[in-house]
Amino acid sequence: MVTDPGNRVIEPYVETDNSAETRKAVSDGILNIHTVTSNRFWQFAALFGIMFVLGLIGFVMRLSSGFDDKGAWGYYVALFAFLMTTSSAAPMVAIAPRIANSHWRRPISRAAEIWTLAGCLNLLIYIPLIWLLPSLENGRRSLWFYPDNNAQNMESCWVFCWGGGVPAYSPHIWATLAILGLIVLGFALLWLSILPDLAVLRDHGAGWQKKWGRKLALGWRGTSAQWNWQYHRMGVVGAFYFMMLVFVHFFISVEFLMVHVPGWIDSLYPITHAHNALQGGVATVMLTMFFLRKFGGYKDYIGLDQFWGLGKLLLALSLLWFWFWFSSFMVLWYGKKPSEQAVLELLVKGPYLYLFITIFLLVFILPWFTMIWNPVRRSVWGPPILAVSILVGTLLDRIRLYVGAWDVAEKSEMMHSMMHMEMEEVPGSIPSLGIADGFVIVGFISGSVLIFMLATRLIPAINIWERKEMLLYKAEVQFHRTKVMVMGKPR
Repeated sequence: MVTDPGNRVIEPYVETDNSAETRKAVSDGILNIHTVTSNRFWQFAALFGIMFVLGLIGFVMRLSSGFDDKGAWGYYVALFAFLMTTSSAAPMVAIAPRIANSHWRRPISRAAEIWTLAGCLNLLIYIPLIWLLPSLENGRRSLWFYPDNNAQNMESCWVFCWGGGVPAYSPHIWATLAILGLIVLGFALLWLSILPDLAVLRDHGAGWQKKWGRKLALGWRGTSAQWNWQYHRMGVVGAFYFMMLVFVHFFISVEFLMVHVPGWIDSLYPITHAHNALQGGVATVMLTMFFLRKFGGYKDYIGLDQFWGLGKLLLALSLLWFWFWFSSFMVLWYGKKPSEQAVLELLVKGPYLYLFITIFLLVFILPWFTMIWNPVRRSVWGPPILAVSILVGTLLDRIRLYVGAWDVAEKSEMMHSMMHMEMEEVPGSIPSLGIADGFVIVGFISGSVLIFMLATRLIPAINIWERKEMLLYKAEVQFHRTKVMVMGKPR
């Protein structure tokens, strides 16, 4: 409290910049960048488009090989898990900091939300897996369903551990519904977020962008009731998206990974898989905002605060990676059962030993020993380099797990054995990467990037309305002989 010589309270001088001219300058600045498309953009779009076509060719090649050879699909399943770990988890960078009322996420929240559009591609990749995943009719292992050994018809009578009939294709149904639910929630989250910006395109855009904004803005005028409606709907949809993301990774890690490795019983791993998705999502957005700043023209909007804030999250999630891995490793190592030792031999000590060491260095050691230093963490170059390290390590980790699991499933013929709990044979080598697998991996990753790039031509990559909202919470206050920046919280 500041008082005058008469002990009267002096109100501090507060200077804000929330004028109509400033708000218009924010809209015009972002729209000017959004409406201009350079030749470099279309050159890169064409490059990613060509690689995506190669991915579609590999997709057709893989489908034409049939579903009998389960081991041949290992790299394909690994790609699906990787994309669900990165692009589908990227919106959490917008959801979680928004719930925490963080201001640094405002320039990058839209970029994180646009990644939800890649869910269409993930759904396309998932469709063949419905036929690849065996049903419960042949008595395959499952962490949720158990056969009724007293039933006369073993193929049709499956029960939960507490009783009740379960359809033989129940895993297929629930996994499909969960993935569809995640995609629908992602689209809803993005649409709710872009409503005010679509109105800006409707009012200030030109040509097809004006028509595009008029069709999708749905009469948005920015009334108090509309803003209140949008705020609450975004909170609800964001919370459900997070819950559905964990649910989807629970299905993926169980039905497409753990049940295919006899003896792999780990109640912690599904949430480990979900944590890996958070780490991969943060790394994806980190790399995205680096390219938006470097090549997208948004250098004045994406600054050091964004790299610093996201870098701290990346460091914390990298440390958590070790905690989750070590917790699961100790259970298998300390148990010393032959089935558990076989799992470690497959995933850690056997043919995937050097791959695991590489993953350990890329995902944990390198981020840990570099991000603890302020010059690296508080820079615009350090966190993106480590994001590349984490993304490469995550891709290799998905290959290590899923290729190994489906290789074991094929060689041990566990698909045709009832509740088999011991690995018959630990593979001595890593299955080779075929031409179709290489095309699929490179092509569909490029396809996800292409979808993001094309979406930025329809939707501003920087959130206009959140930049304007920031003006309401930022002020300069006179403090003795100087002025200091004061940041408020919305709620």
